[in-house]
Amino acid sequence: MSVQRSESIERIESQDVWDVLIIGGGATGLGSGVDAASRGYSTVLLESADFGQATSSRSTKLAHGGVRYLEQMNFSLVYDALHERGRMRRNAPHLVDDQSFIVPTYSWWETLYYGAGLVVYDLLSGPFSFGFSYPMIRNRVFNHVPGLNPAKVKAGVRYHDGQFDDSRYVMALALTMNDLGGCPVNHMQVVSLIKEEETVRGVVAVDLLTGKEHKIYARSVVNATGVFTDDIRQMDDPSVMPILQPSQGIHLMLDREFCPGEAGILIPKTDDGRVVFVLPWHDKLIIGTTDTEVDAPEMEPRATDAEVDFLLEHVGRFLARKPQRKDVRSVFNGIRPLIKAEGSGATSTLSRDHYLTVSPSGLVTIAGGKWTTYRKMAEDVVNTCAKTAGLPEADCRTSNLPLHGWTRDFSKSDPLRVYGSDAENLYDLLDEDDCLAELVHSRLPYRKVEVVWAVRSEMAHTLYGVLALRTRALLLDAEATIEAAPEVARLMAVELGLSGDDADAWIDAQLAEFREVAALYVAGNCCEL
Repeated sequence: MSVQRSESIERIESQDVWDVLIIGGGATGLGSGVDAASRGYSTVLLESADFGQATSSRSTKLAHGGVRYLEQMNFSLVYDALHERGRMRRNAPHLVDDQSFIVPTYSWWETLYYGAGLVVYDLLSGPFSFGFSYPMIRNRVFNHVPGLNPAKVKAGVRYHDGQFDDSRYVMALALTMNDLGGCPVNHMQVVSLIKEEETVRGVVAVDLLTGKEHKIYARSVVNATGVFTDDIRQMDDPSVMPILQPSQGIHLMLDREFCPGEAGILIPKTDDGRVVFVLPWHDKLIIGTTDTEVDAPEMEPRATDAEVDFLLEHVGRFLARKPQRKDVRSVFNGIRPLIKAEGSGATSTLSRDHYLTVSPSGLVTIAGGKWTTYRKMAEDVVNTCAKTAGLPEADCRTSNLPLHGWTRDFSKSDPLRVYGSDAENLYDLLDEDDCLAELVHSRLPYRKVEVVWAVRSEMAHTLYGVLALRTRALLLDAEATIEAAPEVARLMAVELGLSGDDADAWIDAQLAEFREVAALYVAGNCCEL
């Protein structure tokens, strides 16, 4: 099924009043859009950049309960997240996998301590268990993670969690919302709120691709803008105090050879008290993450040299072959929307519970939370919208709602499995034109057919949207992606119907913009503190 952004724009121009208008196209915003549309409410969602472009595409790629929250005694958060993890896999099995992890231990006490904690983790998951935890002897540890540094390792504990492709999951949410009759629109920036008698009645938004302004009215308006939550709150009331304390976490991408086993590694405590993961993903290794308090959120935050060195140093202690900066294929960075706590210290201690409030003007704001609990957050949001706007009563349906592309008929080795049932359409395109089977770059796993599909069927209008979000090329290998960008831009221009001088101008502008952003993903371009 082809989804065109132009059709969404036409719907915006023809609809007088929407039941629910959502600002923000990350996991929580799109999850709320799916929930509202599934209940039969007319729903429009506006994203100023691209779907999932900020925090929702920069996660550690784990659908998990949060092992470290056990130590903080936040059992309710872990319980909710583990159950939501199970629902994520049930609703999108083509996108969510079981991933095993090894916690290496260096004394019998550590084996007992982590083993007991992970048994609690298993028990909290209840019927949504991904597998049971158990201790293992030293030799078995190295069978699962042959890249582990053997020095002083006594034993280990194996446990299971969920792994997924975050921005592909975001795209599944956007397409599901559309399938349900909702109207998700990217590159549509809200510039002001429409108020009547001190009540929010809609928004004024500018289409960043055309410059056209739209006035859009709604019975309920939701602020689901993640790290930019306070910007919309202050648009509603300039006197409100910020509720977020943003914290950035970087991830490094390495070649798989540094740890070629099937399991990931959990490093349970770094020098600053965080956990660090080493996990296989798309035939690479993700290392993450850090926790650095930042003053203000940015769409494209820059990693610091200190953060890169911190991860390389800590991971180097646990891997047999210590990675160097030259081994880093890509650095990606996300900002967490943490809720401020009175008298809080480090951001690593702040809660990942979500915060939901309704302002005196009726603006519904959802903030905080975890990727894994997006669906529960969305359910709370739509319940609140229905109550405050007087919408017809309707039960939440998303607990057991298959997302766009749902299928169990796939092979894990199929490079197109992340498209779910849509993969058949991509294979049809390959049958029509075998040139589309060519890789966009020899070091990247993506083919030209995926570029064509992104433009035709997934509302992609920018190079970044294709190379970082619809595919994950930029996260896997930044330099290779920069080299691939000109050919991808040419393919996109054709699909967008551009030719001649118009095509050349669009390609030049996209390449300049993309290269500026992509440079931030190259390890050698990190900034000094």
